[in-house]
Amino acid sequence: MAEQARYEELIRQFSAFGAVKRELGRMMPSECPSGSAAVLTLLGRYGDMRMSKLSELLAVDMSVTSRHVAHVAERGWIERSPDPADRRSRILRLTPAGHALLDQLSRRTCLMLAERLSDWSDDEVAQLTALMARLRASFDDTRAHGPELRPPAPLVDEQTTRTPAITK
Repeated sequence: MAEQARYEELIRQFSAFGAVKRELGRMMPSECPSGSAAVLTLLGRYGDMRMSKLSELLAVDMSVTSRHVAHVAERGWIERSPDPADRRSRILRLTPAGHALLDQLSRRTCLMLAERLSDWSDDEVAQLTALMARLRASFDDTRAHGPELRPPAPLVDEQTTRTPAITK
């Protein structure tokens, strides 16, 4: 296991990575925030699905998923139809407009990454991709199997500043 200083540096890099996410978000059309783009991307990658499956893939609460789905449905990028297996459920599917927007978002993102990573070799990009996928899988494994697989928090030498209670 890596020493604590390496994990602390990793935490700093995660925090700094927020700038990358913000720049990616700025290149999105204003009517398509990142949550909406994630919905479109997942439907494009995995095809038609129930809202519960989408919520699982997004790794967010069902209420958050509902808001994202409502946003993209209002704009005509997806359609919600009754699930033939369970009429109470809805199947989400990209519309032609949703496919077109997803293609546009993909082109924009690829162009930006190609520009920003132009001095990286193909092997370096592949290595980054593999390591990010592995990191994500590690978190998926922990979420799927519960907190018992999470490593314990590092021991910290805590000192209290409270005054001891006076008993009479």
